[in-house]
Amino acid sequence: MSRPIRRELPNAIRRKFEASRARSNRRGHPATFIGITGSSGKTTTASLLGHVLEAYAPTTTQAIYNTAVDIAPAVASASRNSEFVVLEIGASKKGSVARSARLIEPDVAIVTIVDREHYSVFRSLEAVADEKGWLVNAVRPGGFALLNADDEHVLAMRRRTRERIVTYGRDEGADFRVLSAEFSFPGPLRVRIAWKGNEETIVSPLPGKHFWLAVTAAFAAAVELGVSPERIKERIAGFGGVPNRCEIMEVPHGPTFIVDAAKAPFGTIDLAFDVMSDATDRRRKVVIGQISDYAGNPYSKYTKAYQRARAVADEVIAVGDNAHKVRATEDDIASGRFHRFRDVHEVYAYFKKTAVEGDLILLKSSSSLHLERVALAWTSDVKCWEKRCGFTIGCVSCGLYTHPFHEHGRIRRREKRRRRREKIRRLVAAPFRLFRGMNPP
Repeated sequence: MSRPIRRELPNAIRRKFEASRARSNRRGHPATFIGITGSSGKTTTASLLGHVLEAYAPTTTQAIYNTAVDIAPAVASASRNSEFVVLEIGASKKGSVARSARLIEPDVAIVTIVDREHYSVFRSLEAVADEKGWLVNAVRPGGFALLNADDEHVLAMRRRTRERIVTYGRDEGADFRVLSAEFSFPGPLRVRIAWKGNEETIVSPLPGKHFWLAVTAAFAAAVELGVSPERIKERIAGFGGVPNRCEIMEVPHGPTFIVDAAKAPFGTIDLAFDVMSDATDRRRKVVIGQISDYAGNPYSKYTKAYQRARAVADEVIAVGDNAHKVRATEDDIASGRFHRFRDVHEVYAYFKKTAVEGDLILLKSSSSLHLERVALAWTSDVKCWEKRCGFTIGCVSCGLYTHPFHEHGRIRRREKRRRRREKIRRLVAAPFRLFRGMNPP
């Protein structure tokens, strides 16, 4: 009984310490704190808004790392020189958004969409909406909530605050109304937005019509925060996207990859397929890995995903432990329209033999499979082909994909020791720097 307590106690103490530091730093902090949540689109929205605001004023942005455990140190370390602090808020379990919201005390709360992405934890859309809504509850006096007018569960959150409500979306009543969103691969995306008697066409390199949501939310938030539309348009046009989220990777004299290997909830899996639907001048191939967050029979979900992929692709590849669940027909197997592989390295080896210049290949999976390695290996010496590394961050963020997996632990320990030595060196040197400052030569 005592061993788990000894293991967990230091983590519990550390988290309480970080939360205390966060509350202390947030108290009287001069920056405008912006919290962004939703079932999907929040990472791109946070990253894009941070990109826009940093050209206007000093801005701190944290996306991807969005759990309550990540938020506390982010708030604790937020520089008081920043005028904006943009934070993505995820829902890892019940109460997690509320905990993060209490630490952030947002001046601005942005909600993208409520979907079944969190089904495994919350089991219903109403429960997801209730959890996400805690960010709106926490909006500080004088702030505002920016809500998606097309989503009834998001729009209903306006009842959770007395502060100002701003809406965006295709709905006729939206304050920032999307008049049109046009995309044809390879782009760009064009979003026409009307608000307060004004109208702008936003051009973005983000690859897919579904990115209108992030573009509109970021545009609306920046306008409400005082940034000029012309500057916003310029910054959006220069934002290339977030790694592993419909990221375009072009191989010189080789195929073009669309890497969407960070998340794969069944409810939004069609969005990635839609990106390829009009690229009729290319050979189109779809790789299906791990699907997440679905209700009901897993076989039916993989089968439906395969059928939808087959409708837009010349060839479909399934990989991983669930590859057999797609139930491809014997005719598709015999004709070569379907292939099944056990692991990611086999997929890479297959494409090295068969892919040619101009091929368009979509890599679609949740993060646990690290399907992005198929694309990375074309331009980098990927040596980590571990099937289950246990990390959900992308391989680029990990940075160790050019080393065999068995070396990762040693490299991380060495880097941890290096950072510890550097921290000690700075602490020791600080009094001497102060002394020299008091006694100039």
